Amino acid sequence: MGKRNIAVIFGGKSNENEISVITGTMAANVLKSGGDTVIPVYISREGTVYTGDNLADINIFKNRKWASCPRAVIAMGGIYSLNKRGKLKKFRKVDVALNCCHGGAGEGGGVCGWLELNGIPLAGAGMFESAAFMDKYYTKLILRSLGVRKAPYAYLKSADDTEEAEKLGYPLIVKPAKLGSSIGIARADDRESLTNALQAAFCYDDGVIVEKYLTGRREINCAAYFSDGKVITSECEEVFTRGDILSYDDKYAGGGKSVMPAVLHKRTAERIKTLTAKVYSRLNMRGIVRFDYIISEGKLYLSEVNTVPGSLSYYLLSNGFKDFYPVLQAVIIQAEEDKKRRDNKLILDTGILDNLPSNACKRGTK
Repeated sequence: MGKRNIAVIFGGKSNENEISVITGTMAANVLKSGGDTVIPVYISREGTVYTGDNLADINIFKNRKWASCPRAVIAMGGIYSLNKRGKLKKFRKVDVALNCCHGGAGEGGGVCGWLELNGIPLAGAGMFESAAFMDKYYTKLILRSLGVRKAPYAYLKSADDTEEAEKLGYPLIVKPAKLGSSIGIARADDRESLTNALQAAFCYDDGVIVEKYLTGRREINCAAYFSDGKVITSECEEVFTRGDILSYDDKYAGGGKSVMPAVLHKRTAERIKTLTAKVYSRLNMRGIVRFDYIISEGKLYLSEVNTVPGSLSYYLLSNGFKDFYPVLQAVIIQAEEDKKRRDNKLILDTGILDNLPSNACKRGTK
């Protein structure tokens, strides 16, 4: 199969912008190593879009030089770079795109819709899954509809709703509903710490999830993707924390550690893999998705579903960057096949405008 022009989109108006830069530059370089033509696309925190081959180099971001690259727009199946006066300058056709945005509209369906409107297939989750699983409240509702066990929770719209949260019984975990990377998460053991945690969480989001803290918890991750008509699952990973909850520092500042494969009873590991494949398949998901579980007192809970996991979970699905290329190729091929199938669906031309009076929209219609 011939090599493709692949747009790798990352950054975004999100608290996780820098984490996305790590994922995006990693993915760009993995794809380049396989011989594909990579078109990096960076969205700044202000929402400005940039493109340029230099954006695959993380040092551009460490030195804060991304604005030296051309601004860009995605339109008509490709990417236009702009000149200094904002005029369209150069067009590069895009065969397929890979979304590496974490948080915000980038992960929450915005990039998906942007690409679909412009006829560019996306190697990743669609608009529905992206939007739904970006929000922890909607995640809970979907999991309930599938009969999947989740931790007892309350959804709050105000920091004053402590009474509703306290019905769950302490200790509690407070989470901004639409934020990832453990940003804004805190444990609460009494009303004072709950109030403080809620006030902090509402600085990030308009909705907050409060969960019952599950004692004796073990945090287990499992990733999945779709290839050759079947769901492929990774081995299970156990993540260890320095404190009571998995923090931002545990994930990104070297504070935590992980073991893979996790030391689990064979039946437990298979149960996690089976449930991962079931949810992925039932929702007709695409791309690389990570499922985060908690085991507490012998019970398995599905905590979160990440449609754009950090570093695309390459560490769960391969032995390193070099071995990750076939995984990315698999999700890219699937995206192309899905687009072909969608393009063959009927789009009805109703002809309703043919008989509409020329002044109908001025005087109204019945």
